[in-house]
Amino acid sequence: MNQESRSQAIAAAIILFGAGLVLYFLPTIVLWIGNFSPVLAIIVGVCLIMAFFAVFWLRARYQRSREK
Repeated sequence: MNQESRSQAIAAAIILFGAGLVLYFLPTIVLWIGNFSPVLAIIVGVCLIMAFFAVFWLRARYQRSREK
């Protein structure tokens, strides 16, 4: 395993750990916000789920720009 692949593996592990924490606490967060506004709870839930995919999309764009 070279330095670049090790760095990528560490970055992916950190991202997955952070996403795991967010997904673990997501029901609690959404229920708490839902006490104030159900629509806002839905928006926050969707944004947190989409953030998981956005991080990997942004990382892929960054990696592609470094290759050129």
